[in-house]
Amino acid sequence: MLDLILQTSANAIIASSFTAIFAVGLVLIFGIAKVVNFAHGELYMAGAYTVWFLYSENNVPFPIAVFMAIVVAVLIGLFMEVALFRWKRGDELGGLILSVGMLMVLQVAAIHLFGQGLMKNVTTPLKGSLQVFGMQNFNIPYQRLLVFGVAGVSLILLWLLLQKTRTGWALRACADDPEAAALQGISINRFALIAMGISAAMAGVGGAMMAPLVQVDPTMGHAVIINGLIVIIVGGVGSISGAVLAAVLFSFFHTFVTTFAGGIYADIFGMIIMLLILVAKPTGIMGTHAKV
Repeated sequence: MLDLILQTSANAIIASSFTAIFAVGLVLIFGIAKVVNFAHGELYMAGAYTVWFLYSENNVPFPIAVFMAIVVAVLIGLFMEVALFRWKRGDELGGLILSVGMLMVLQVAAIHLFGQGLMKNVTTPLKGSLQVFGMQNFNIPYQRLLVFGVAGVSLILLWLLLQKTRTGWALRACADDPEAAALQGISINRFALIAMGISAAMAGVGGAMMAPLVQVDPTMGHAVIINGLIVIIVGGVGSISGAVLAAVLFSFFHTFVTTFAGGIYADIFGMIIMLLILVAKPTGIMGTHAKV
């Protein structure tokens, strides 16, 4: 039993790191452009498909495939910002509708390019696992450790960008008060583009790193976008620190309930807990609306 609890805890920690980088990307674009990007899951899907196509089908080295996955996701994200979201800035419903439309377009494009039916499998570049404390049933695959490491580095770099650089200060100013930021000479369009690029990069690297651990298919973004929305709502819409905290809490809860009761119960109770938190504290755990 101890082995199972430790193994589940390790799985939850690794899951929380991925959930955090995905949710933080959602928070960032909402903070600047005030758009709930439902197509964020499809940027994750685009990153996974890029790794499958380059690494599994064409033998491109895994690090290069991951880099190209980020590039593909960022290019799609920048297109979405310039062609869609920029014209609906401040119109949250309009932006949401456009993102749902983009979600469908990207899914159809994936089906057209790569086919529908058989899921794509990506061979892990890091085979084997780490046996912890010499326990036979407590093993962490090296690929999962890599996901945790990349996610952790990504979050640290984002924190340093937002807290220690002029670009980060400008991004936070745009999120806090766009009108005041514009009066100070900060280009909202420019920094919305930067925010979208960072957001898309987070989704792309998440999809690229998770591709060897999941089955790649056109609808793989559905589950992660639902979990991501739960996390940012519980954490406090617009709060990056709230998203990270909620990602950890949600991942531990979901992983343990899935392990000991089943995935269906984890989904049901996860939604119930989200509703209870919102009833008790409508602004979420961190209590902010549009602040990064």
